[in-house]
Order: sequence, then structure tokens, then C-alpha cells
Amino acid sequence: METDELRAVLTTAGLALIDEVGEITTSEDALRAVTRLRARGEDPTLVAAVVTQARLRTRAAAKFGPFAGRMLFTRAGLEQATRMPVAALHAGRFRAAGITRVADLGCGIGGDALAFAGAGLRVTAVDADEVTAGIAAYNLAVFGDDARVLHARAEEVDLADIEGAWLDPARRSAGHAETHRVRADEYTPPLPWIHDLAGRLPVGVKLGPAHDRAEIPADAEAQWVSDGGSVVELALWFGALARPDIRRAALVLRDGVMHELTASHDAQDEPERALGAFIHEPDGAVIRARLIGTVARDLQAGMLAPGIAYLTGDAALTSPFVSSFRVREEVPFDPKPLAKVLRARGIGRLEIKKRGVDVDPAQLRKRLSLAGDDAATLILTRRGGTRLAVLADRV
Repeated sequence: METDELRAVLTTAGLALIDEVGEITTSEDALRAVTRLRARGEDPTLVAAVVTQARLRTRAAAKFGPFAGRMLFTRAGLEQATRMPVAALHAGRFRAAGITRVADLGCGIGGDALAFAGAGLRVTAVDADEVTAGIAAYNLAVFGDDARVLHARAEEVDLADIEGAWLDPARRSAGHAETHRVRADEYTPPLPWIHDLAGRLPVGVKLGPAHDRAEIPADAEAQWVSDGGSVVELALWFGALARPDIRRAALVLRDGVMHELTASHDAQDEPERALGAFIHEPDGAVIRARLIGTVARDLQAGMLAPGIAYLTGDAALTSPFVSSFRVREEVPFDPKPLAKVLRARGIGRLEIKKRGVDVDPAQLRKRLSLAGDDAATLILTRRGGTRLAVLADRV
């Protein structure tokens, strides 16, 4: 979205048209809406902006739920926005620390700022892009004086009356649609500036889950967050926002329930052991936080192979921090004999999981010619120099 499109949408007529168009899930839906609006004489620029917003609102429901129906977006802003349940956790941190006035520096379309304001915090939301700041101002308008939006660079903002800051530094190139990732030394605001700010204020920072662990400051609590099975962020917490004696945390959200592992340091892995009755795949947040050993001990399990994030054991145990599979049998790794085994077992629906081996599951599935009424999971991995294939059932 560009400035002229934003101006066109931010009118009574423009907002009413977005509501009129409603849900758009396919290109055919979008074409029908464009054709209908153009046929009755609506301005082409307005039509394009309205249909784009309707489509983005439809996509945004996965992140923002019912809030999406009254928000505006850019493509890039929606892609990079924090999911609402995760943003609520951020807000809870600030509340628990007794902070009442927070600056959201690099607010994007306002996802986190919405959660802060909704939790009763007074928010100053800042973004360097004019259109994005305008969209954030619209999205936050419902909170009145409790949420103000500034079009400015984070480094330029007066923080004299701010008690804590949340930063989501831009990790992609500038733009409202197609963008690309940039190196850590190109983030805006720069990481050294953020670390300096953390020496003066309680600060939380949202980074990508794959951020270089060597670049995590020693005084920060590093919390990897997984939502619905996907690792969505690494949050660094400084000062009063960091919990005492916790430097590593894996927070897992499943079906609206929060589960968390915490530690003062990386956990030591359990030794390798022979394939047992169960295989456990740790959640990505657990893997990123290097707390696999903690989970293994809780499950009375060991590593299936060194350096590969599969656990195995005989205890009939599971936890929210893993996906567990009951082992049926070892099967051939090579496609032709594997296909014969699967046909003999009547397996027509097959989930394929792999770690440590170069296999394209989609291509393998084509070669297996699956047929039958049974379902199973195929786990492909490596132990030393040997490839291993295991047929299992999801617990």
C-alpha cells in the first residue's frame, strides 16, 4: 500500500467498502469484487486498495482472530506482525514487571502495541515508515490517548517518560509487499543501539528464531516461542523484564495452553541409546533453546543419534514439549523395498518426517505408490553412517 491508497481507504466510503466486500480467500473472489465495484463506477485506485485490504483481513484472522475485522494491513506488515496470543505474553511481561508506560519502537502495523494497550499499558508506538505508522494509528485509535503513534526513527524518540521498551527491529528490506531478509548488522534500529538502550531501560527485543546464539548478550534472558508447532520468535529480555537466574527458556503454546521450560544454561544431552518402543521429536523451541536433555530426562529417554533431535526410550511417557510416536518396526530405507512393506501393511496415508538425511518427502511419497486404509508415520534419520527408517504411530 502506498500513501495515496492509504488516503483513499481512510475515508468513511473506503472503510465501508472493505466491510461490504467481506471475506476474500481466492483470486476468483478478488476478481469478482473488483469487477462488481468497477462496474458501478468506483475509483480504480480505491477499488484496488479496498480489495487488497479485504484479502489481507481474511488472511489476518489466523494471527489476530476477531480483531482482524477492524484492522488495516500491508502485506509485509501482516507477514512480520506478532501473533496476538504471543503479543499478549509480551504485554504480560511488562505488567508483571510493574511497567505502565511502554514504547513500542518499530511497531509495524501495531500488533504488539494492541496487546500492550489492551493490557492497560500506556503505549507510544513508533515506526519509521509513514504508511505503516498511519496504519498503526488507525489500528490503535480505539484506545484513544492511551496509545499514541509517532512517525519517526526509534533512535530519535524522546524516552524521558517511558518506563520500558519493546523493539522489533526491521530484519527485512524496506517496503510494503515483497521484501527480503537482511544481515543482523543491517537491522534497524541497530543491535548495538538496542543493547545500549537495554543498559538504561527494561527492554524486550523480538528477533528471528535462528538468530546467532553467539550474539545473545550474557545478561539477557533468551526465550524461544513456539505457537501451534512453529517457532515464531526469539525474545530477549533485559533488566526488570528478565527473570532471575533464567537465561534459556522454551515456551510452547498448544491449543491456547502455555507450557514452558526454563534453565540457567543450555542443558546437557542424554547419551545415545538403542531404538526403543517410542521416538520423541522435541518442539522447535526446545531445540533452539538447547533444552533437549531436560526433556529427555523427563521422558526417561536418550538420543537416538548424537546431534540429531530425536529421542527414544521405552517408557510410555510424553509431554507438551515433544511429539511422540510408538514404534512399529524398522523398515527398509530404500524406496522399492520400503514400498513393498507399506503395501503389505495396507498403509495408504503416510506422514513422513526426517532429520539428518537428504530426502525430499514429496518425491519419496510419489515413489511409494501408497494404497490401503491404514495410516502411519515414517521417520527417516541417520545413526552414525547408517540410514534408519522407522514405521511408527503418532501418540
